Amino acid sequence: MNENDSRALLGQVERAVLEAGDLIIEGIERPKNIRHKGAIDLVTETDLAVEELLKKRLAAIVPGSHFLAEETAADAQLENGTWIIDPLDGTTNFAHGIPFVATSVGLWFEGRIILGVVNLPLLGEVFSAVRGGGTRRNGSQVRVTEERKLSSALVATGFPYGIGEHLERIAAHLKAFLAATQGVRRPGAAALDLAYVACGRYEGFYESALNPWDTAAGWLLVEEAGGRVTQYDANEAYFPGAPTILASNGLLHEAMSRLLLENG
Repeated sequence: MNENDSRALLGQVERAVLEAGDLIIEGIERPKNIRHKGAIDLVTETDLAVEELLKKRLAAIVPGSHFLAEETAADAQLENGTWIIDPLDGTTNFAHGIPFVATSVGLWFEGRIILGVVNLPLLGEVFSAVRGGGTRRNGSQVRVTEERKLSSALVATGFPYGIGEHLERIAAHLKAFLAATQGVRRPGAAALDLAYVACGRYEGFYESALNPWDTAAGWLLVEEAGGRVTQYDANEAYFPGAPTILASNGLLHEAMSRLLLENG
């Protein structure tokens, strides 16, 4: 498989993700069968149904492929031809009827993501990218913003499930960004946040303690839209499962990195 192959696959992957999105649209109106994976980490029957459908469809698209998926990750390893899947990013939002939810699918090959799709089924938007081909929203090309002033920037963040052990650092970062920017948003779905950086709604996004499936597709969306993705330290390359992620329009990346490093 090469990058030209990924371009040929994109339409099929988008159709599979949109089909999975129909399950989320149906599920939002039904009573939720919810169980707790942790104190505040939820899983619903819709998470599991979406993941099962995606695995079936994606395995047919690339026979012999592998999966790293949120609800059944276990000891799965990244290897060539691995689909990295978050079936329902924003499960807590979903459980409360809040539409900020996403399905994220990325394809890993030779040490990087070569295809990514993020669907926002309750908002009617699908974002997609292949390596070297730019980023699209509902079929139209999108780009990051050209904002150069941090004081005019809108940024997003998220909070990890293990909030207690990260609380002081999160509070320090939030205080710094609230003072330095136009505002901070926290929708509760990292895949959505990264897609919003890619299409120019946010200038940047930062969060810690995310998993590979939270960021795989969105990482590619941002880079293909002209942005930049690293860890909080801009000199540290991002990788799936890195302890922190900083995504930006590129122009504000160093300033955001300094703010993070100086405040925690």
